[in-house]
Amino acid sequence: MTDFSFACTGVRADRYAAGPTLVFRLRVTAADNARVHALALRCQIRIEPARRGYAPAEADGLADLFGERSRWGSTLQPVQFAQVSVMVPSFTGEIETDLVVPCTYDLEIAATRYLTALTDGEVPLLMLFSGTAFTGTGGFQVEPVPWDREAAFRMPVTAWREMVEQHFPGCGWIRLPRDTMDALLAYRSRHALPSWEATVAALLEEAAEPPAHDPLRALTATTGRTDP
Repeated sequence: MTDFSFACTGVRADRYAAGPTLVFRLRVTAADNARVHALALRCQIRIEPARRGYAPAEADGLADLFGERSRWGSTLQPVQFAQVSVMVPSFTGEIETDLVVPCTYDLEIAATRYLTALTDGEVPLLMLFSGTAFTGTGGFQVEPVPWDREAAFRMPVTAWREMVEQHFPGCGWIRLPRDTMDALLAYRSRHALPSWEATVAALLEEAAEPPAHDPLRALTATTGRTDP
């Protein structure tokens, strides 16, 4: 059986993708300079939160995921980031290929909330590989890629932020139930508001607390006098 090993050598944001996409550069090595006709590869990517430190502001942003910081010894568990497939072309010994990972900015997804809370540094990732290899020099053999193949990689937080800024520059994104969306749309139409930003701003203005009661202001408003 061919002994495969994997390493991730870099990551970049795909600026030409239709949606947020990261492209990981993957190096695949077949031991003994083995001939590989093709490799149908599956890759599960996990975030390993316990493998890095966090600034106080980052810890505050992760409270909804992992609870209070005093409990992180038991709650800082791996987070699923993605699961993708790639077909690696023919090679002998070693090859580099791109692993394309479509992403989401949906803040209901745990991985997105985790990545959004980070301000700097690196994201510790663990890539778990499996799949089917088609090998052989004088013939054609089919063999599995063992489930224990993995590669650790530390993705710069800047790569994630660059990807988000390419598709949502200066903006956030939230998901709402259909009933809430219908109510918002009705409110926007009723007030002839030009955009969703204006709609939310109007609602926030309505919901703002009134200023504290000022006896002097109330008195001057009643009498019309501002001097004793």
